[in-house]
Amino acid sequence: MKNLGTAGYKLLTPGPLTTTETVKEVMLFDHCTWDDDYKEITQKIRRDLLKLAQVEETEYTTVLMQGSGSFGVESVLGSVVPKDGCVLLLSNGAYGERAAKMCSYYEIPCIHVKQDYNKTPDANGAEELLKTHPEITHIMMIHSETTSGILNDIESIGKLAEAYGKVFIVDAMSSFAGVEIPVKDWYIDFLISSANKCIQGVPGFSFIIANRVLLMESKGRARSLCLDLYDQWAGMEKDGKWRYTSPTHVVLAFEQAMKELEQEGGIKARHARYQKNMDTLVENFENLGFRLYVDKAWQGPIIATFLYPEGKHFDFQEMYAYIKERGYAIYPGKLTDADTFRIGVIGEIYEEDVLRLTEIMKSYMEQA
Repeated sequence: MKNLGTAGYKLLTPGPLTTTETVKEVMLFDHCTWDDDYKEITQKIRRDLLKLAQVEETEYTTVLMQGSGSFGVESVLGSVVPKDGCVLLLSNGAYGERAAKMCSYYEIPCIHVKQDYNKTPDANGAEELLKTHPEITHIMMIHSETTSGILNDIESIGKLAEAYGKVFIVDAMSSFAGVEIPVKDWYIDFLISSANKCIQGVPGFSFIIANRVLLMESKGRARSLCLDLYDQWAGMEKDGKWRYTSPTHVVLAFEQAMKELEQEGGIKARHARYQKNMDTLVENFENLGFRLYVDKAWQGPIIATFLYPEGKHFDFQEMYAYIKERGYAIYPGKLTDADTFRIGVIGEIYEEDVLRLTEIMKSYMEQA
């Protein structure tokens, strides 16, 4: 299933990412949204996602939502937080800050705790806020913050949410299916992810693993028509029909990607491949003189942020072009306090790709 990509290079990014030829091929079929076969595909995807989340249909359900992952996050915030609710938002990167902006647009009260991008949200600090702000009804945080590559400790915050009776929302955009997340055991009520991340589909929809009781309680709360989470769920729960035009080709690609995840050995096997890629990348790039932005204890297996080397001429656009000409595309940094670049290791990427990238980077550094 290994694939160089039709454009002649692979994507070393956190998604969209390099997909298999077989995922691409299924998109050649044009499906009718009203067709019973297509609606059954939607229902199967919803059931299979619950299995990956390690939850039962009696307690949790799945909602598919058109648009990118951010559409899914906005759908949850705009639909499940009541008018008298308040969100404790723990952030350490651009995606937490985007969630804060969503709260602002919808005029949702939000206590936004910003952590340094290379540090994880502090559970002790969060608990103090819960004690002093009884108006808090929901806690939200990012799991894999791809701004830096850090993997946050959602388990400890989930226990905190349970202890204080708060609804726990997790943006697991770039971690779900690449890292084991026992949703119920970690007291997650709403988990949001996207088709084009660790399941290795293509962009076009997000999905939400939702606590059934809390989702049903959200009826009538939505601040948006198109992003009404409850109404979207109600239609799907009835017969698998999306409320408005669904991205049919993306859905077919996702179904195929789910099959290929199972063929690979499930989340455990995929995580092992990603982790091997990351371990190899970090070791090799450190040997080339690069330093990680994040402490290794918090470095996730999705994407790594490296600091520009000190004392050397280093131009990102020049380096990007050099690497792309040789078969790979990497990411610029997303930080304001440091000069960095990022390299993702998810998608149809293997250790051989990381080794090849190392050779390319070594060659570039020698001639830079």
